Amino acid sequence: MTENEQQLLTRVAAEARNTRPLGWTSLPAPVDEATVTRAEAALGFRLPPLLAALYTRIGDGGFGPEYGLLPLLGNPPAGEPAAVTQYLANRASGDKDPDWPWPEGVLPISHWGCAMYACVDCRSPQATVLLYEPNADEADHAWYVDAPSLADWLRSWLDGTGWYADLDDAPEPTPWPDLRIRTTAPAS
Repeated sequence: MTENEQQLLTRVAAEARNTRPLGWTSLPAPVDEATVTRAEAALGFRLPPLLAALYTRIGDGGFGPEYGLLPLLGNPPAGEPAAVTQYLANRASGDKDPDWPWPEGVLPISHWGCAMYACVDCRSPQATVLLYEPNADEADHAWYVDAPSLADWLRSWLDGTGWYADLDDAPEPTPWPDLRIRTTAPAS
Protein backbone atom coordinates (compact mmCIF):
# COMPACT_ATOMS: atom_id res chain seq x y z
CA MET A 1 0.00 0.00 0.00
CA THR A 2 1.30 3.44 -0.91
CA GLU A 3 1.95 6.27 1.52
CA ASN A 4 -0.95 8.20 -0.06
CA GLU A 5 -3.26 5.25 0.60
CA GLN A 6 -2.04 5.06 4.20
CA GLN A 7 -2.86 8.74 4.65
CA LEU A 8 -6.25 8.20 3.02
CA LEU A 9 -6.99 5.34 5.44
CA THR A 10 -6.21 7.69 8.34
CA ARG A 11 -8.72 10.24 6.99
CA VAL A 12 -11.35 7.56 6.36
CA ALA A 13 -10.87 6.14 9.87
CA ALA A 14 -11.39 9.57 11.43
CA GLU A 15 -14.57 10.19 9.43
CA ALA A 16 -15.80 6.64 10.15
CA ARG A 17 -15.45 7.21 13.90
CA ASN A 18 -17.40 10.48 13.74
CA THR A 19 -20.30 9.78 11.36
CA ARG A 20 -22.91 7.05 10.91
CA PRO A 21 -24.50 6.31 7.58
CA LEU A 22 -28.23 5.68 7.33
CA GLY A 23 -29.23 2.55 9.26
CA TRP A 24 -26.01 2.12 11.27
CA THR A 25 -25.96 2.89 14.99
CA SER A 26 -22.28 2.14 15.53
CA LEU A 27 -19.10 1.34 13.66
CA PRO A 28 -18.59 -2.44 13.53
CA ALA A 29 -15.22 -3.86 14.54
CA PRO A 30 -12.78 -4.60 11.72
CA VAL A 31 -12.60 -8.13 10.38
CA ASP A 32 -9.51 -10.31 10.68
CA GLU A 33 -7.35 -11.56 7.82
CA ALA A 34 -9.03 -14.98 8.01
CA THR A 35 -12.37 -13.35 7.18
CA VAL A 36 -10.85 -11.65 4.15
CA THR A 37 -9.36 -15.00 3.08
CA ARG A 38 -12.79 -16.70 3.43
CA ALA A 39 -14.42 -13.91 1.45
CA GLU A 40 -11.83 -14.16 -1.33
CA ALA A 41 -12.28 -17.95 -1.48
CA ALA A 42 -16.05 -17.56 -1.83
CA LEU A 43 -15.64 -14.84 -4.48
CA GLY A 44 -12.92 -16.57 -6.47
CA PHE A 45 -10.75 -13.46 -6.64
CA ARG A 46 -8.65 -11.27 -4.35
CA LEU A 47 -9.84 -7.98 -2.94
CA PRO A 48 -7.80 -4.91 -3.89
CA PRO A 49 -5.40 -4.07 -1.04
CA LEU A 50 -7.11 -0.76 -0.21
CA LEU A 51 -10.54 -2.41 -0.01
CA ALA A 52 -9.18 -5.21 2.20
CA ALA A 53 -7.56 -2.58 4.42
CA LEU A 54 -10.89 -0.75 4.85
CA TYR A 55 -12.38 -3.94 6.25
CA THR A 56 -9.37 -5.03 8.35
CA ARG A 57 -8.33 -1.63 9.71
CA ILE A 58 -11.50 0.48 9.95
CA GLY A 59 -14.64 -1.63 10.25
CA ASP A 60 -16.81 -4.33 8.72
CA GLY A 61 -18.94 -1.81 6.87
CA GLY A 62 -20.94 0.97 8.48
CA PHE A 63 -19.00 3.93 7.10
CA GLY A 64 -18.96 5.80 3.84
CA PRO A 65 -21.55 7.65 1.77
CA GLU A 66 -25.32 7.18 2.08
CA TYR A 67 -25.95 3.65 3.47
CA GLY A 68 -22.22 3.06 3.94
CA LEU A 69 -20.07 0.10 3.05
CA LEU A 70 -21.72 -3.28 3.21
CA PRO A 71 -20.18 -5.75 5.63
CA LEU A 72 -17.94 -8.26 3.93
CA LEU A 73 -19.59 -11.50 5.15
CA GLY A 74 -21.97 -10.51 7.97
CA ASN A 75 -25.37 -8.81 7.79
CA PRO A 76 -25.81 -5.05 8.14
CA PRO A 77 -28.45 -3.59 10.46
CA ALA A 78 -30.88 -2.96 7.60
CA GLY A 79 -30.89 -6.69 6.84
CA GLU A 80 -29.38 -6.38 3.38
CA PRO A 81 -26.98 -9.07 2.23
CA ALA A 82 -23.27 -8.63 2.83
CA ALA A 83 -21.01 -7.73 -0.10
CA VAL A 84 -20.00 -11.34 -0.83
CA THR A 85 -23.59 -12.60 -0.59
CA GLN A 86 -24.83 -9.81 -2.86
CA TYR A 87 -22.10 -10.50 -5.44
CA LEU A 88 -22.89 -14.22 -5.55
CA ALA A 89 -26.64 -13.51 -5.84
CA ASN A 90 -26.05 -10.99 -8.65
CA ARG A 91 -23.86 -13.46 -10.55
CA ALA A 92 -26.49 -16.21 -10.19
CA SER A 93 -29.25 -13.83 -11.30
CA GLY A 94 -27.17 -12.78 -14.31
CA ASP A 95 -26.67 -16.42 -15.26
CA LYS A 96 -30.45 -16.88 -15.28
CA ASP A 97 -31.13 -13.66 -17.20
CA PRO A 98 -28.43 -13.09 -19.86
CA ASP A 99 -29.98 -9.71 -20.74
CA TRP A 100 -28.87 -8.50 -17.27
CA PRO A 101 -25.47 -10.10 -16.68
CA TRP A 102 -23.32 -9.29 -13.67
CA PRO A 103 -19.62 -8.83 -14.53
CA GLU A 104 -17.14 -11.19 -12.97
CA GLY A 105 -14.95 -9.53 -10.33
CA VAL A 106 -17.26 -6.54 -9.75
CA LEU A 107 -18.05 -6.52 -6.03
CA PRO A 108 -20.97 -4.43 -4.72
CA ILE A 109 -19.68 -2.51 -1.71
CA SER A 110 -22.35 0.09 -0.96
CA HIS A 111 -26.10 0.26 -1.54
CA TRP A 112 -27.57 3.56 -2.74
CA GLY A 113 -31.22 2.49 -2.50
CA CYS A 114 -33.56 1.66 -5.41
CA ALA A 115 -31.34 -1.39 -6.21
CA MET A 116 -28.38 0.89 -7.06
CA TYR A 117 -24.89 -0.10 -5.88
CA ALA A 118 -21.38 1.27 -5.80
CA CYS A 119 -19.15 -1.60 -6.90
CA VAL A 120 -15.40 -2.13 -7.00
CA ASP A 121 -13.93 -3.67 -10.12
CA CYS A 122 -11.56 -6.03 -8.35
CA ARG A 123 -9.97 -6.97 -11.67
CA SER A 124 -8.84 -3.46 -12.55
CA PRO A 125 -5.39 -2.45 -11.30
CA GLN A 126 -6.69 0.79 -9.78
CA ALA A 127 -9.89 -0.76 -8.31
CA THR A 128 -12.25 1.34 -10.42
CA VAL A 129 -15.53 2.11 -8.66
CA LEU A 130 -18.61 1.54 -10.79
CA LEU A 131 -22.17 2.69 -10.28
CA TYR A 132 -24.79 0.06 -11.04
CA GLU A 133 -28.11 1.76 -11.79
CA PRO A 134 -30.55 -1.00 -12.83
CA ASN A 135 -33.47 1.35 -13.29
CA ALA A 136 -32.33 1.83 -16.89
CA ASP A 137 -34.14 0.16 -19.75
CA GLU A 138 -31.27 -2.26 -20.47
CA ALA A 139 -28.08 -3.51 -18.85
CA ASP A 140 -25.83 -1.64 -21.28
CA HIS A 141 -27.20 1.61 -19.82
CA ALA A 142 -26.99 0.54 -16.18
CA TRP A 143 -23.22 0.72 -15.59
CA TYR A 144 -21.17 3.87 -15.03
CA VAL A 145 -17.68 4.73 -13.89
CA ASP A 146 -18.25 6.42 -10.55
CA ALA A 147 -14.54 7.01 -9.85
CA PRO A 148 -11.35 5.93 -11.63
CA SER A 149 -10.12 4.30 -8.41
CA LEU A 150 -11.31 3.31 -4.96
CA ALA A 151 -8.95 5.94 -3.53
CA ASP A 152 -10.61 8.64 -5.67
CA TRP A 153 -14.07 7.42 -4.62
CA LEU A 154 -13.14 7.64 -0.95
CA ARG A 155 -11.67 11.13 -1.42
CA SER A 156 -14.86 12.33 -3.13
CA TRP A 157 -16.85 11.07 -0.11
CA LEU A 158 -14.50 12.75 2.36
CA ASP A 159 -14.44 15.99 0.37
CA GLY A 160 -18.21 16.00 -0.33
CA THR A 161 -17.69 16.13 -4.10
CA GLY A 162 -19.33 12.87 -5.26
CA TRP A 163 -22.30 12.91 -7.63
CA TYR A 164 -24.56 12.00 -4.69
CA ALA A 165 -23.67 15.24 -2.85
CA ASP A 166 -26.26 17.14 -4.94
CA LEU A 167 -23.73 19.69 -6.09
CA ASP A 168 -24.62 21.67 -9.18
CA ASP A 169 -21.13 21.21 -10.58
CA ALA A 170 -20.67 17.53 -9.62
CA PRO A 171 -19.53 15.54 -12.63
CA GLU A 172 -21.97 13.04 -14.12
CA PRO A 173 -20.68 9.48 -14.10
CA THR A 174 -19.59 8.26 -17.52
CA PRO A 175 -20.87 5.00 -19.03
CA TRP A 176 -18.72 1.93 -18.36
CA PRO A 177 -17.82 0.51 -21.78
CA ASP A 178 -16.53 -2.88 -20.56
CA LEU A 179 -19.80 -4.57 -19.54
CA ARG A 180 -20.09 -6.81 -22.59
CA ILE A 181 -16.35 -7.56 -22.64
CA ARG A 182 -16.51 -8.64 -18.99
CA THR A 183 -19.74 -10.67 -19.29
CA THR A 184 -19.32 -12.45 -22.62
CA ALA A 185 -18.50 -16.11 -22.23
CA PRO A 186 -15.26 -17.15 -23.94
CA ALA A 187 -15.67 -19.12 -27.17
CA SER A 188 -15.16 -22.84 -26.73
